[in-house]
Amino acid sequence: MKRLPLSKYIKTFNYAMSNKLAGECIYPFYASFKVTHKCSLKCEFCNVWMEKTPDLKTDDVFKVIDNISNSSIIVLSIEGGDPLVRKDLGDILQYAYKKPFTLFFTTNGHLLDKRPIKEYGKYIDYLHISIDEGHGNLGFFDRLEEFQSYGPEICIQIVVTKETMPVLEEKVKRIYEVDARTVVMPACHLDGTDNYYPDPVEFKKEIIRLKKKYKNTIITPKGFLDNINQPHGCSTSSVIIDSDGGLFYPCRTVGQRLYNFTEGSFIDFLKTDKAKDARKQMKNCERNCGWYQYFATDVYASPISMISSLSPYIFK
Repeated sequence: MKRLPLSKYIKTFNYAMSNKLAGECIYPFYASFKVTHKCSLKCEFCNVWMEKTPDLKTDDVFKVIDNISNSSIIVLSIEGGDPLVRKDLGDILQYAYKKPFTLFFTTNGHLLDKRPIKEYGKYIDYLHISIDEGHGNLGFFDRLEEFQSYGPEICIQIVVTKETMPVLEEKVKRIYEVDARTVVMPACHLDGTDNYYPDPVEFKKEIIRLKKKYKNTIITPKGFLDNINQPHGCSTSSVIIDSDGGLFYPCRTVGQRLYNFTEGSFIDFLKTDKAKDARKQMKNCERNCGWYQYFATDVYASPISMISSLSPYIFK
């Protein structure tokens, strides 16, 4: 993972203190940028592929990345759809890698053999590959050693439904055997999809058991498991940017597209009354959807949760 300039850490600390003083998460630290809705799959628990939002041209993608780099965001995840469908992906990754944030990249892996992934790997800090029944690629568990040769740190992303809970352990065991890492998340219930969301109490119990049995393997933080079992556990500590640069705010589940990252300053938007009202909407939301990004990222403000998540990398 590349080192960020000291000035970025200082700015991040200042933004964190501003959040603390305000008593709300005005400034987010994590962003996922869905550079495309196009995908080779139609996962039953996902609704991204159902939407026809257009992709930005390369220069406009750069504008979004510039806006992100000038904000409080310290972790950017390039996602989709499947970002590997973009032919200009190499240019996007090279441009993003020069910016002062840690760069994640998430794919379902079906196009890995058709793309220069080792070249892409030079510009990725963490490569997340989704492997589970929903993504139709369980055979990829036999290729974990190969994936580890791509260059960046590998993390296997496992989406768990209520039907696949019983077979989660065999996946975690395989990842443990090759000394890799995994983030395990429940299939949250999105609009337009059937409900595959596992029981949050049972999900928490199973993840804690597996974290103890397969040490330094699962990076899903305990704080996330606690949050999905509370009446309200999400926050605006993270944001999702759509493929046309639009921002779902306060979240993608109930939020509206209040801003576009190709226009103006994101930091300035966060200070507006419109943004403040949206954050109040999230605080009063009764829909406990369990979306990993919104329920997990805020716990990194807690030293205990941070240790829970990062220890698999520290003690590997």
